[in-house]
Amino acid sequence: MEKENKQCNEKDLFLEKLFQEYLPEKDNLIQMLNEIQEHYGYVPMHVQKELSEYLKIPMAEIYGVVTFYSRFSLEPQGKYKISVCLGTACFVKGSQKIMDRLTDRLKIEPGQTTKDGLFTIEQTRCVGACGLAPVFTVNGEVYGKASVQKLDQVLDELINKEKQSS
Repeated sequence: MEKENKQCNEKDLFLEKLFQEYLPEKDNLIQMLNEIQEHYGYVPMHVQKELSEYLKIPMAEIYGVVTFYSRFSLEPQGKYKISVCLGTACFVKGSQKIMDRLTDRLKIEPGQTTKDGLFTIEQTRCVGACGLAPVFTVNGEVYGKASVQKLDQVLDELINKEKQSS
């Protein structure tokens, strides 16, 4: 219970600071959402409500912005966000096998996060690295000319890194 109260107080302090940094103007919505996404790892509903009250704009408008831009998420994201490109060049060179291995190994589907909060899987249509197809990314770092074996190697490294730090 004490830990939960501490987290709530930290969240309240973050929002107080954010509201001090920005005037209550609609033009500040995207910048504020960016900071919220960065801080929480997603845009929680209670924060959308507070933002709505502060900026004096309807919740529906904030929700519309959050769901329109892929940068924002309504659900907590994993520490490691793994995206597999399924665009034409990558798909033709086998990216579906990489996605299948990833979902099989982590036991989640694209758009989901593992229960331990470590991994989120996403599928993308193009990361602009067609010459390196197929590709996957981990927190924005591109792994080109990828294979199922390369994916397994990267996952093993991340899992071992987490085991060592705990």
